[in-house]
Amino acid sequence: MTLTTSCHCGAVELRIDPPKGITTAARCDCSFCRRRGAAAVTVPLDRLEIVKGAENLTLYQWNTNTAKHYFCKTCGIYTHHQRRSNPNEYGVNLGTIKGVNPRDLGEIAWVDGVNHPSDR
Repeated sequence: MTLTTSCHCGAVELRIDPPKGITTAARCDCSFCRRRGAAAVTVPLDRLEIVKGAENLTLYQWNTNTAKHYFCKTCGIYTHHQRRSNPNEYGVNLGTIKGVNPRDLGEIAWVDGVNHPSDR
């Protein structure tokens, strides 16, 4: 299932192929994700393609610098991140997927990011 995502201004566009569709959408309660507020869909690294706007992405990292969080420089929308819990996966902002309204999915699961497995 190939899906297209974009930031708000349209400067960044991704093509993703999540193996389990959007059913993997989850929210995280770590200090960063709590503030960001976006649910993310799981996508293996080799199933995400930056179609447009790679030069318009900005990177945010902190603490261990393992996770890589990408945002559009123009509109500020979080598009995706390479995960700390599994660096072979991206989390893609569910709200950026064209034709998908996160509200239509009902309750979205929470992941315990406060007690991150890499911190043990």
